[in-house]
Amino acid sequence: MPLFYFDVREGPLFIQDEDGLAFPDLERAEQEAIHAVVSIGKDRIPRSDTRDVTVEVRDADGKRVLTVTVALIVQRVDLSQDAEG
Repeated sequence: MPLFYFDVREGPLFIQDEDGLAFPDLERAEQEAIHAVVSIGKDRIPRSDTRDVTVEVRDADGKRVLTVTVALIVQRVDLSQDAEG
């Protein structure tokens, strides 16, 4: 089975995967990357200043083959503007 490496970017923080994980194909590695980025984002984004987390997937040759990002976007609505409208 092919080996895939899952590097994590969280704001200025970069964690390089040195071990990798084996998956039958890129589609299965993509599912794992989605699961990982959602899990990391759920735990980290609400507790930090970082508003996005990215998992970059590399193949066994070190070539980036996939990037998955989760982001938190907050838009406040000025209710006083709506009331005057």
